[in-house]
Amino acid sequence: MIGLSSYAGVMDSLMNSAEEQQASSPLTNSWSKIQESSKNQKPKGVGGFVLVHAGAGYHSESKAKEYKHVCKRACQRAVDQLKAGALAVEAVAAALVELEDSPFTNAGMGSNLNLSGEIECDASIMDGKSLHFGAVGAISGIKNPVLVANRLLSEAQKGKLSAGRIPPCFLVGRGAHDWAVSHGIPPCPSEKMATKFSLSAYKRNKRKMELAEKMDTGQNQTKKRRQSSENENGSGCLDTVGAVVVDLEGNVAAAVSSGGLAMKHPGRVGQAAHYGCGCWAENACNMNPYSTAVSTSGSPFLTSEDRVLGGVIVLRCCRCVEAQPSQNIQGILVEFLWSHTTESMCVGYMSAQDSKAKTHISRLPPGTVPGQSLAIEGGVCRLMGVVE
Repeated sequence: MIGLSSYAGVMDSLMNSAEEQQASSPLTNSWSKIQESSKNQKPKGVGGFVLVHAGAGYHSESKAKEYKHVCKRACQRAVDQLKAGALAVEAVAAALVELEDSPFTNAGMGSNLNLSGEIECDASIMDGKSLHFGAVGAISGIKNPVLVANRLLSEAQKGKLSAGRIPPCFLVGRGAHDWAVSHGIPPCPSEKMATKFSLSAYKRNKRKMELAEKMDTGQNQTKKRRQSSENENGSGCLDTVGAVVVDLEGNVAAAVSSGGLAMKHPGRVGQAAHYGCGCWAENACNMNPYSTAVSTSGSPFLTSEDRVLGGVIVLRCCRCVEAQPSQNIQGILVEFLWSHTTESMCVGYMSAQDSKAKTHISRLPPGTVPGQSLAIEGGVCRLMGVVE
């Protein structure tokens, strides 16, 4: 656990450690040697790696088992897709569906209710291979917003529509809902997506707002409203969920989904849906040997905020070959990390070579101030395959 000023040093230390492990192993970074040959040679079999998180905020000890369990299920679902031959973008969408279906996360089922007592969700997904992006904002009546975002991405990859029209990649509100239904994604009434917990939180927040409105107007009222908002939407609540994936061909993908802030204004679109903000994925290309995937969580990083509350999961990977006369062994070195300034963050990760996912609730140490301290952890994984 470190202060914000030490972030760069820890990043360098983590990456240097990974590079040292890579250099000391039989595997060497040989992108330049295999860049051309890998175009025609595919790894035999399927596999990959997934890293997920269930929100940056506060995860109570009483629900720790549930948070870990949903991360484990999300990892397993993504790995099942990878083992079945799916590419990274489909596997990351599968992981997000599992996270959205959990009543313990602020995404899909059980999301925060807005001022009108309705659920409006944001989600986005990015394919590192094609750099295509799909997103929905303030969408209601759809159980899994990430499926709509993923369908927008896949439809865009098919090319132009009739009469040369450009297909949409980002839809909001009613238009997003209607487009989803017209493309075979079943609707789900908003009231069925609410849970006892989310309804209870809405009623509690509404009472606080009504009490605040009865107070004297002026600067004192504005200050108290702001403090109330910070308490409700600060480190005490969970925000966006996300996942990053790499498949055995080296393709990366990232996705993010969120129910947004509690008591938000109807129609508000949060960072989870914005291009280059909620998630990013980009395959290695040209002189850059690394593929990168990122998924973020937390409050907007605005200069007007007193505290920066958020979290992030990242993976970086590069191709390797065996440093032996036989060049038929090809692999991918994956470096991954998670970081947060909130009180806690629940993560899970798994490779197709693992029998089960590893889960962990990362916490700031007692006495530290959320928004002013930083936790960062990570690891290294090698994915191996035989080139045909």
